[in-house]
Amino acid sequence: MADDFHRPALFSNSAFEAFQGADDPATVNRVAHETAGALLSRVRDDPQPEVIERLLAFTDDHGIDAIAELWARASAHSLPGSLWRIYLLRVLIRQDPELASYFFERGTTMTQGIDPVVAGAESPTGPKEITELADRILRGLFTGDFAVALDRAAAFCRIMAQGCVSIADDAEIGAPETATTLTTRALRFETIGDDLSESAALWRHDGLD
Repeated sequence: MADDFHRPALFSNSAFEAFQGADDPATVNRVAHETAGALLSRVRDDPQPEVIERLLAFTDDHGIDAIAELWARASAHSLPGSLWRIYLLRVLIRQDPELASYFFERGTTMTQGIDPVVAGAESPTGPKEITELADRILRGLFTGDFAVALDRAAAFCRIMAQGCVSIADDAEIGAPETATTLTTRALRFETIGDDLSESAALWRHDGLD
C-alpha cells in the first residue's frame, strides 16, 4: 500500500491551518455581533439577487482576511462566528476544488447515516459540484432557512473529516507526516461541524445572536 499510495497536496489556506475555537473579549464580540446582525437582517429582508452575488463573491474579490478581521474571533456559537465558518469553508473549497472533492468523495464512502443527503452535493462529487455546493450553502444563509444552511455545512464538515481520516490511514506507513497532518485536519473539520450544528440548534430556538 505504501508504494502505491498517492500523496495528495494539502490545503495551504493559512486561515484554515490556524483555525482555533476561541473565547472573545467583549469589545470584539460587540463589533462582530453588530456587523453580522446588520448584514443578515438587511439582506434577508430584501434579498436582491445582485446583492447576494456580491456577498458570495466577497472573499473572491477582497480575500478571507477582510472577513476574518470582522468575525474570526467571534464565539463559535454566535451569528458572526457561524458566518465566519461558512465563509472559511467556501474559501477552502474554492482554493482547491479538486482536492476538496477528493476528500469529500472518500468521506462519503466512509460515512454511515444521512450526512451525504443533508450536505446535498450532487453525486459523484467533482470539483464543479463541490464548488456549487459551497455557493448553495452560503446563499442559503441569506435567502433560505438559516438553520438548514448551517446543518448542511456541518454535514459537509463531518464528511470531510471522515475523508481525511480514511486517507490518513492509507498514508500511515508510507507518509506518516501526511497522515498526522490529515488527522489534525479531520479534528478541525469535526470541531467546525460540531460548532455549526450547535449554532443551528440555537437559531431554531432564537438563541443565536
